[in-house]
Amino acid sequence: MKVDIRKPAKTKNLRAARSKIDHHKHYDLPSAITAIKDSAFVKFDPSLEIVMKLGVDPRHSDQMVRGITSLPAGTGKTVRVAVICKEEKESEAKAAGADLVGGTDLIDEIKAGKINFDVCITTPDMMVAIGQVARVLGPKGLMPNPKLGTVTQDITTAVKNAKGGQVEFRVEKAGIIHVGVGKLSFSADDLSSNVKTLVSAVLKAKPSGAKGAYVKGLYLSSTMGPSVKLDLASVA
Repeated sequence: MKVDIRKPAKTKNLRAARSKIDHHKHYDLPSAITAIKDSAFVKFDPSLEIVMKLGVDPRHSDQMVRGITSLPAGTGKTVRVAVICKEEKESEAKAAGADLVGGTDLIDEIKAGKINFDVCITTPDMMVAIGQVARVLGPKGLMPNPKLGTVTQDITTAVKNAKGGQVEFRVEKAGIIHVGVGKLSFSADDLSSNVKTLVSAVLKAKPSGAKGAYVKGLYLSSTMGPSVKLDLASVA
């Protein structure tokens, strides 16, 4: 018997959750957060996720949207940070709270497929060596980048930022930015601050090549939950 896996059946809980959302309405931010909290049904603490549909084509370099921002209330996630540096910077990295610290030994582990971290930070003098694993780290979004603050001499600040609520946003091929902005257990005020901070950062990152409407759609949802259309004016 053939099973159509392209359109999985909606669960009873998801149908019930969607029935609580007015899908024709553009919610203001406080109402959107309330609606998402009320419609959540999973037994774990889900993330609040924001999706922005942008009027850009990232295939063109002058329409790429990418950046970092620090969420004022944090992400609610435990972030594992690896620092690749020379021996004289290792003590600084460990003192800052890095989970993994090393030099060429850590690069060798990455070559062997051992990637036990969420953020990779390095010093400029190690970039040539890290180039050996660029094809491993790049597709996973883990390659250190000066524009993202992950290639720096100031290891202490970089580690603290990574662990303290800093998130990266990058537009995907379809012009979509998708970022987690906290846990649903956060207070409404904390979630609101995080959403506004992320949206503000994306608006400031508007590329020179963007034509017409920059933000074409803005949505909030929780993990496995229904999405809510968001009124941009209530956020920006």
